[in-house]
Amino acid sequence: MTRTSSSTETPTPGVPPARGVPEATVARLPLYLRALTALVERGVATVSSEELATSAGVNSAKLRKDLSYLGSYGTRGVGYEVDFLRHQISREIGLTQDWAVVIVGIGNLGHALANYGGFASRGFRIAALVDADPKRTGEKVAGLEVRHTDELEQLINDLDIHIGVVATPARAAQPVCDRLVAAGVTSILNFAPAIVQVPEGVDLRKVDLSTELQILAYHEQRKNGAALALTAEQAAELAEAVNG
Repeated sequence: MTRTSSSTETPTPGVPPARGVPEATVARLPLYLRALTALVERGVATVSSEELATSAGVNSAKLRKDLSYLGSYGTRGVGYEVDFLRHQISREIGLTQDWAVVIVGIGNLGHALANYGGFASRGFRIAALVDADPKRTGEKVAGLEVRHTDELEQLINDLDIHIGVVATPARAAQPVCDRLVAAGVTSILNFAPAIVQVPEGVDLRKVDLSTELQILAYHEQRKNGAALALTAEQAAELAEAVNG
Protein backbone atom coordinates (compact mmCIF):
# COMPACT_ATOMS: atom_id res chain seq x y z
CA MET A 1 0.00 0.00 0.00
CA THR A 2 1.24 3.49 -0.77
CA ARG A 3 0.13 6.72 0.75
CA THR A 4 -1.90 8.70 -1.73
CA SER A 5 -1.48 12.39 -2.42
CA SER A 6 -5.20 13.07 -2.73
CA SER A 7 -8.20 12.18 -0.61
CA THR A 8 -9.95 11.00 -3.79
CA GLU A 9 -7.43 8.25 -4.48
CA THR A 10 -7.43 4.73 -3.07
CA PRO A 11 -4.39 2.83 -1.75
CA THR A 12 -2.51 0.22 -3.76
CA PRO A 13 -2.75 -3.21 -2.12
CA GLY A 14 0.49 -5.00 -1.33
CA VAL A 15 2.74 -1.94 -1.26
CA PRO A 16 4.06 -0.99 2.21
CA PRO A 17 3.65 2.57 3.54
CA ALA A 18 6.50 4.98 2.92
CA ARG A 19 7.18 5.74 6.59
CA GLY A 20 6.89 4.16 9.98
CA VAL A 21 3.78 4.31 12.11
CA PRO A 22 4.03 6.37 15.34
CA GLU A 23 3.51 4.53 18.62
CA ALA A 24 0.45 6.64 19.48
CA THR A 25 -1.13 5.57 16.20
CA VAL A 26 -0.24 1.92 16.80
CA ALA A 27 -2.02 2.12 20.16
CA ARG A 28 -5.21 3.28 18.41
CA LEU A 29 -5.19 0.74 15.57
CA PRO A 30 -6.82 -1.99 17.69
CA LEU A 31 -9.66 0.44 18.46
CA TYR A 32 -10.26 0.96 14.75
CA LEU A 33 -10.02 -2.77 14.12
CA ARG A 34 -12.61 -3.53 16.80
CA ALA A 35 -14.98 -0.92 15.35
CA LEU A 36 -14.50 -2.24 11.81
CA THR A 37 -15.07 -5.82 12.92
CA ALA A 38 -18.37 -4.80 14.48
CA LEU A 39 -19.35 -3.11 11.22
CA VAL A 40 -18.49 -6.23 9.21
CA GLU A 41 -20.63 -8.31 11.55
CA ARG A 42 -23.51 -5.91 10.88
CA GLY A 43 -23.03 -6.23 7.12
CA VAL A 44 -21.87 -2.63 6.63
CA ALA A 45 -19.81 -2.23 3.44
CA THR A 46 -18.58 1.36 3.72
CA VAL A 47 -18.16 3.84 6.56
CA SER A 48 -17.34 7.53 6.78
CA SER A 49 -14.41 8.79 8.83
CA GLU A 50 -16.85 10.53 11.20
CA GLU A 51 -18.84 7.34 11.81
CA LEU A 52 -15.73 5.22 12.28
CA ALA A 53 -14.15 7.79 14.58
CA THR A 54 -17.27 7.89 16.74
CA SER A 55 -17.33 4.10 16.98
CA ALA A 56 -13.65 4.04 17.98
CA GLY A 57 -13.95 6.94 20.45
CA VAL A 58 -11.57 9.36 18.70
CA ASN A 59 -12.03 12.51 16.62
CA SER A 60 -12.25 12.15 12.85
CA ALA A 61 -9.17 14.29 12.11
CA LYS A 62 -7.01 12.03 14.28
CA LEU A 63 -8.47 8.95 12.63
CA ARG A 64 -7.74 10.23 9.13
CA LYS A 65 -4.19 11.10 10.16
CA ASP A 66 -3.68 7.66 11.68
CA LEU A 67 -5.01 5.86 8.63
CA SER A 68 -2.84 7.94 6.32
CA TYR A 69 0.17 6.07 7.71
CA LEU A 70 -1.33 2.88 6.31
CA GLY A 71 -1.74 4.44 2.89
CA SER A 72 -5.50 4.82 3.08
CA TYR A 73 -7.39 8.11 2.87
CA GLY A 74 -10.63 6.55 1.72
CA THR A 75 -12.73 7.95 -1.10
CA ARG A 76 -14.39 11.34 -0.88
CA GLY A 77 -18.15 11.02 -0.69
CA VAL A 78 -17.95 7.27 -0.17
CA GLY A 79 -15.73 6.72 2.86
CA TYR A 80 -13.72 3.63 3.67
CA GLU A 81 -14.34 0.11 2.42
CA VAL A 82 -14.87 -1.64 5.76
CA ASP A 83 -13.58 -5.11 4.93
CA PHE A 84 -10.52 -3.86 3.03
CA LEU A 85 -9.58 -1.38 5.74
CA ARG A 86 -9.96 -4.08 8.38
CA HIS A 87 -7.55 -6.26 6.40
CA GLN A 88 -5.08 -3.35 6.09
CA ILE A 89 -5.05 -2.76 9.82
CA SER A 90 -4.88 -6.48 10.64
CA ARG A 91 -1.86 -6.86 8.40
CA GLU A 92 -0.19 -3.74 9.79
CA ILE A 93 -0.38 -4.99 13.38
CA GLY A 94 0.50 -8.57 12.50
CA LEU A 95 -2.86 -10.25 12.99
CA THR A 96 -2.76 -12.08 9.67
CA GLN A 97 -0.17 -14.38 11.26
CA ASP A 98 -0.61 -17.10 13.87
CA TRP A 99 1.11 -15.98 17.09
CA ALA A 100 1.81 -18.74 19.60
CA VAL A 101 1.38 -17.60 23.22
CA VAL A 102 2.38 -19.11 26.56
CA ILE A 103 0.54 -18.16 29.75
CA VAL A 104 2.67 -18.47 32.88
CA GLY A 105 0.67 -18.64 36.11
CA ILE A 106 -2.58 -20.57 35.99
CA GLY A 107 -4.39 -19.12 38.99
CA ASN A 108 -7.78 -17.44 38.71
CA LEU A 109 -6.54 -14.86 36.21
CA GLY A 110 -4.55 -17.38 34.19
CA HIS A 111 -7.63 -19.61 33.99
CA ALA A 112 -9.72 -16.70 32.76
CA LEU A 113 -7.17 -15.74 30.12
CA ALA A 114 -6.80 -19.32 28.92
CA ASN A 115 -10.57 -19.67 28.56
CA TYR A 116 -11.06 -16.38 26.74
CA GLY A 117 -12.39 -17.22 23.30
CA GLY A 118 -11.47 -13.94 21.64
CA PHE A 119 -7.75 -14.63 21.19
CA ALA A 120 -8.05 -17.14 18.33
CA SER A 121 -10.19 -14.86 16.16
CA ARG A 122 -7.57 -12.13 16.52
CA GLY A 123 -4.52 -14.14 15.48
CA PHE A 124 -3.34 -15.39 18.89
CA ARG A 125 -3.13 -19.09 19.72
CA ILE A 126 -2.67 -20.14 23.34
CA ALA A 127 -0.05 -22.84 22.77
CA ALA A 128 1.02 -23.63 26.35
CA LEU A 129 -0.03 -23.15 29.97
CA VAL A 130 2.64 -23.21 32.66
CA ASP A 131 2.51 -23.07 36.46
CA ALA A 132 5.04 -23.54 39.27
CA ASP A 133 2.63 -25.49 41.48
CA PRO A 134 3.21 -29.26 41.01
CA LYS A 135 -0.40 -29.85 42.01
CA ARG A 136 -1.53 -28.08 38.84
CA THR A 137 0.70 -30.12 36.53
CA GLY A 138 -1.48 -32.24 34.28
CA GLU A 139 -4.63 -30.22 34.97
CA LYS A 140 -6.70 -29.52 31.86
CA VAL A 141 -7.63 -25.89 31.22
CA ALA A 142 -9.33 -24.82 27.99
CA GLY A 143 -8.32 -28.13 26.43
CA LEU A 144 -4.62 -27.72 27.25
CA GLU A 145 -2.60 -29.59 29.83
CA VAL A 146 -0.89 -27.39 32.39
CA ARG A 147 2.86 -27.98 32.37
CA HIS A 148 5.36 -27.32 35.14
CA THR A 149 7.61 -24.26 34.85
CA ASP A 150 10.62 -26.57 34.61
CA GLU A 151 9.46 -27.20 31.03
CA LEU A 152 9.10 -23.52 30.08
CA GLU A 153 12.19 -23.16 27.92
CA GLN A 154 11.59 -26.45 26.11
CA LEU A 155 7.98 -25.51 25.37
CA ILE A 156 9.02 -22.13 23.98
CA ASN A 157 11.50 -23.83 21.67
CA ASP A 158 9.28 -26.72 20.59
CA LEU A 159 6.15 -24.64 20.01
CA ASP A 160 7.90 -21.62 18.47
CA ILE A 161 6.40 -19.25 21.04
CA HIS A 162 6.98 -15.52 20.55
CA ILE A 163 4.65 -13.98 23.14
CA GLY A 164 4.60 -14.62 26.88
CA VAL A 165 1.76 -13.68 29.24
CA VAL A 166 2.77 -13.36 32.90
CA ALA A 167 -0.08 -13.96 35.35
CA THR A 168 1.99 -14.95 38.37
CA PRO A 169 2.18 -13.49 41.88
CA ALA A 170 4.29 -10.33 42.07
CA ARG A 171 7.38 -12.01 43.52
CA ALA A 172 7.63 -14.42 40.59
CA ALA A 173 7.14 -11.90 37.78
CA GLN A 174 10.75 -10.80 37.29
CA PRO A 175 12.26 -14.32 37.35
CA VAL A 176 9.61 -15.50 34.89
CA CYS A 177 10.29 -12.55 32.57
CA ASP A 178 14.01 -13.27 32.75
CA ARG A 179 13.42 -16.88 31.73
CA LEU A 180 11.08 -15.91 28.91
CA VAL A 181 13.62 -13.49 27.50
CA ALA A 182 16.49 -15.95 27.85
CA ALA A 183 14.45 -18.53 25.97
CA GLY A 184 13.90 -16.16 23.06
CA VAL A 185 10.52 -14.57 23.78
CA THR A 186 10.59 -10.98 22.56
CA SER A 187 7.09 -9.77 23.54
CA ILE A 188 5.68 -9.97 27.07
CA LEU A 189 2.30 -9.00 28.50
CA ASN A 190 2.58 -8.63 32.27
CA PHE A 191 -0.52 -8.96 34.44
CA ALA A 192 1.45 -9.42 37.66
CA PRO A 193 1.25 -6.50 40.15
CA ALA A 194 4.97 -5.83 39.90
CA ILE A 195 7.41 -3.64 37.99
CA VAL A 196 9.64 -5.81 35.82
CA GLN A 197 12.64 -4.97 33.67
CA VAL A 198 13.42 -6.38 30.25
CA PRO A 199 16.41 -5.75 27.97
CA GLU A 200 16.37 -3.59 24.87
CA GLY A 201 14.70 -5.33 21.98
CA VAL A 202 12.00 -6.92 24.13
CA ASP A 203 8.55 -5.31 24.08
CA LEU A 204 6.79 -5.21 27.45
CA ARG A 205 3.19 -4.24 28.07
CA LYS A 206 1.72 -4.07 31.56
CA VAL A 207 -1.90 -4.55 32.58
CA ASP A 208 -2.37 -3.61 36.24
CA LEU A 209 -5.99 -4.12 37.19
CA SER A 210 -5.58 -2.68 40.68
CA THR A 211 -4.02 0.51 39.31
CA GLU A 212 -6.86 0.92 36.83
CA LEU A 213 -9.38 0.53 39.66
CA GLN A 214 -7.50 3.10 41.73
CA ILE A 215 -7.66 5.56 38.83
CA LEU A 216 -11.40 5.00 38.64
CA ALA A 217 -11.65 5.51 42.40
CA TYR A 218 -9.86 8.83 42.02
CA HIS A 219 -12.35 10.00 39.41
CA GLU A 220 -15.27 8.78 41.52
CA GLN A 221 -13.92 10.76 44.45
CA ARG A 222 -13.62 13.87 42.28
CA LYS A 223 -17.18 13.46 41.02
CA ASN A 224 -18.45 13.00 44.56
CA GLY A 225 -16.20 15.65 46.10
CA ALA A 226 -19.06 17.57 47.68
CA ALA A 227 -20.24 14.52 49.55
CA LEU A 228 -16.69 13.76 50.71
CA ALA A 229 -15.90 17.29 51.90
CA LEU A 230 -15.36 17.94 55.59
CA THR A 231 -18.13 19.56 57.56
CA ALA A 232 -17.34 22.90 59.24
CA GLU A 233 -17.11 21.16 62.61
CA GLN A 234 -14.73 18.49 61.25
CA ALA A 235 -12.58 21.17 59.60
CA ALA A 236 -12.34 23.07 62.91
CA GLU A 237 -11.36 19.90 64.77
CA LEU A 238 -8.71 19.10 62.13
CA ALA A 239 -7.25 22.62 62.28
CA GLU A 240 -7.10 22.44 66.07
CA ALA A 241 -5.31 19.09 65.92
CA VAL A 242 -2.80 20.33 63.34
CA ASN A 243 -2.06 23.49 65.29
CA GLY A 244 -1.65 21.56 68.49
